[in-house]
Amino acid sequence: MATELKCLECGDKLIGRADKKFCSDQCRNAFNNRNNSDANNLVRNVNNTLRKNRRILVELNPKDKTKVSRDKLLSKGFSFTYFTNIYETKTGSIYHFCYEMGYLELDNDEVLIVKRERDL
Repeated sequence: MATELKCLECGDKLIGRADKKFCSDQCRNAFNNRNNSDANNLVRNVNNTLRKNRRILVELNPKDKTKVSRDKLLSKGFSFTYFTNIYETKTGSIYHFCYEMGYLELDNDEVLIVKRERDL
């Protein structure tokens, strides 16, 4: 005797295919939304921070290169913790990038903001 299959979300009896897991699209969506909510929130928050960092760099860099103080970036809400990639030059300078916008931390709490025109 086969065991009766039940919806993973609400527990109702399933009718139909043997591999069916949910009784309706509503139950399937509710189940998946609940199971993915933590991961989605983390990714959403990180992406929001990366986009905010990029907007700040674009705003402060109207040309190809600009020097600003670290405090100016921080006052606008810039987070030095989040970036999309790192580029190290042959001389050992380390640029952090938020998409195509990058920065190099200099002496005296200054930051050089650059825009990458091509892939490095």
